[in-house]
Amino acid sequence: QVQLVESGGGLVQPGGSLRLSCVASGSIFSINGMGWYRQAPGKQRELVATISSGGSTNYGDSVKGRFTISRDNAKNTVYLQMNSLKPEDTAVYYCKAAGLKIQWYLSGNDYWGQGTQVTVSS
Repeated sequence: QVQLVESGGGLVQPGGSLRLSCVASGSIFSINGMGWYRQAPGKQRELVATISSGGSTNYGDSVKGRFTISRDNAKNTVYLQMNSLKPEDTAVYYCKAAGLKIQWYLSGNDYWGQGTQVTVSS
């Protein structure tokens, strides 16, 4: 069984920083892409950032230049460093593991974490 567990969320003032972590555990052979998405109340879930197994990154327009995604393949862990946070960054942040294989001969599937709340407020 595969689990994704996020941590690092919380309350921060505007202009502050937070670092989110997401660990994928269980029977894992390989993971293709990993990423972060967020959902604010009353809004659809949106892309924050993704990173491939080779380290290629992609960011949502609203976070470019402020957030940095990184990954430790050996630990099946993805990080999101969030700087210069704004109130509009307030949301539940979800981790996603895309194309995760539990055995080399099986096709990959996508897995999601339960989410961690980030609140930016003074």
